[in-house]
Amino acid sequence: MNRFVGERAVVLGGSITALFATSALSESYREVIIVDRDELLGVREARRGAPQARHINGLLARGARAMEELFPEITAQMISAGCPQTDLSGTVRWYFNGKPLKQVRAGLTNVGARRPIMEAHVRERVQALGNVTFMERYDITGLATSPDRSRVTGARVQRRDGGAEETLEADLIVDATGRGSRTPLWLEAMGYPRVEEEGTKIGLGYVTRHYRLRTDPFGTDHSIIAVANPGLPRGAIFTKTDSGLVELTAYGLLGDHPPTDPDGFNAFVRTLAAKEIHEAIVEAEPLNDPVLFRFPTTLRRRYDRMARFPERLIVLGDAVCTPNPVFAQAQSLAALQALALRDTLRRGQAPDSLEFMREVGRIIDPAWDMTEGINLSFPGVEGQRTPMLKLIQAYMYRVQVAATRDATVTEQFMRSAGLVDPIEALMRPSMVLRVLRNSRTAA
Repeated sequence: MNRFVGERAVVLGGSITALFATSALSESYREVIIVDRDELLGVREARRGAPQARHINGLLARGARAMEELFPEITAQMISAGCPQTDLSGTVRWYFNGKPLKQVRAGLTNVGARRPIMEAHVRERVQALGNVTFMERYDITGLATSPDRSRVTGARVQRRDGGAEETLEADLIVDATGRGSRTPLWLEAMGYPRVEEEGTKIGLGYVTRHYRLRTDPFGTDHSIIAVANPGLPRGAIFTKTDSGLVELTAYGLLGDHPPTDPDGFNAFVRTLAAKEIHEAIVEAEPLNDPVLFRFPTTLRRRYDRMARFPERLIVLGDAVCTPNPVFAQAQSLAALQALALRDTLRRGQAPDSLEFMREVGRIIDPAWDMTEGINLSFPGVEGQRTPMLKLIQAYMYRVQVAATRDATVTEQFMRSAGLVDPIEALMRPSMVLRVLRNSRTAA
């Protein structure tokens, strides 16, 4: 039996989302082509087309498991190459509302690596697939369609160093070009309604710097994370990473951004509850200057709500949804979407574009609802706060307090935050009793 459902799939963009999707596609299309404006092969530093690659990125526990499903043994390969392993609830020192959570090892494992290094490992695995071609330094200029525009038939591309525009004919086009995706504009030009967009203005800005340590603030831990809260809308993620380096991203919401001058950056970090971060960096050797990235709003494009959508086109990753990056959901959601694509293809059929975009919506829903609710816990963030949302926010605050006293609550909290369990797992009767018992003084 022919295992292929089509001759060629074209993936627009060379992001981690694109690489995850290519793994799924390579089983079911005779040829897969990745098109990107940057050089990709052999690159192990931040690319111009991926400005967030200079900052902390990572997979949640469920995302790490999904990556392992797409690329078996990649976790072991990265660890062998010098990337440290962590446990989300056991080797991460979390501070919520200024207080540390109880820790417990619960198998919520992940690998710490700078984003360019993680991408390089995944890209090498994709390169090893026998039917994948990389088209580097190409601009993506548009889509080719059938005469009635009901079906996408290819992508129009052009070399960045000149030359004529060419069309890559394809049985499936995957848009993995990120938040700047032009699919909304292309669809309008094809006569489709404008895709609905939603999001929240959070005024986030984060600044990252890398160091070699001269002291050890971690002990047996891998990361120290101080989470912003309504009383102090500032936070930081301080983590061991590849090559013996440590990576620090400090952030602030509602325009309270960390300065990029070294003294100002250090002073900002000093205000956080995790005092050991500041103590470590003032003694450490900085390896680069602080770099700022602004993230004014979260964004979700509701392709899942469209009544019409062209055949042979799907959109994945940040091109569909860019949640608050502080919660590290984006790459994990992209990996889960790639698994859903693989599962569809393994049934021996090409994806029905509209139905698949609805499936993508169902994957995004719980993560989006969780973090948008947290965003609205900050009084300065505008948005509708229903009585139900206020009740959930009050309960989640009690969960955080209880987790400072009870490691079982920490484990379940991190299983839900890591997308391993649904948020409803925190609301099972036995867990509710445990939360209320351990948060009595929080009311």
